[in-house]
Order: sequence, then C-alpha cells, then structure tokens
Amino acid sequence: MAPKNIKIKHEDKSGAKDFLKKAEDNYIQMLAALNTGNFNAAGTLALQCSISSADAICVHEKGVRSVSDDHLDVCDLVSPLPVPDAKEKANILRRVIRKKNLIQYERRNIFQSEAEEIVKAATRFYQWVAAQVQ
Repeated sequence: MAPKNIKIKHEDKSGAKDFLKKAEDNYIQMLAALNTGNFNAAGTLALQCSISSADAICVHEKGVRSVSDDHLDVCDLVSPLPVPDAKEKANILRRVIRKKNLIQYERRNIFQSEAEEIVKAATRFYQWVAAQVQ
C-alpha cells in the first residue's frame, strides 16, 4: 500500500520554537481552565496545545508541518519521526484529535472526566515535544 499523500508546508526549522511557544501558551491556559472547572475550554485548549506541539516537533525534525484539512494527518507525520517514542506519542496525539468533534461541534458539554482524560493526553504529548525541541 502506498503511503498517504499529506498536504504539508515547508518551514524553516528555526520556527519550531515559535510553534512550541504557541503550544506552551495553550498548555498553561488548558491547566488553568481545568482547575477552574471550565471543561469545554480545557478540551479546546488541549486540542490546540496538541496540534501546535505536533507542528513544533515536525518542523524541528523535518522542516514541515501538516496543512491538511484532516487534523489526523499530522499523526502520520509524527509517527515516523526519528526521535524516541514517536510512534507511541503519535497514538496519544491521535486520541486527542479524535475528540475534536465532541469538544468543538457536539451540542453537549464535555464532562469533567473527559476533560481530565484529554488534558492528561495533551500534557504527555506536549511534555514529550518540549523535551525534544528545547
């Protein structure tokens, strides 16, 4: 089976820290939202933190980031990266992104337990990326 053709944008590798800064800002606010009971905001910020983190690691390692309409495509960019645990961390990223519809488009609010689960996964992914990029 041929590899999936993912729409990418080439970026200067020095831009990785800019994407990591966006991830960090979302990470800090994600934790604050969770701690104050703003579970919908925590979920949205977890999603944004994870996507910016993925951009940071992809730009750092390969000088590219996904610009695909399908947010799950970024997982296929992270998985083969030549860094420890990339495949495992891509699966964590995939779990967060799969919650996008629930977080942003469904009528119901997300539950505290769902927010905690999403924040935990986003935290693991963000911290892994931060350790690789810094």
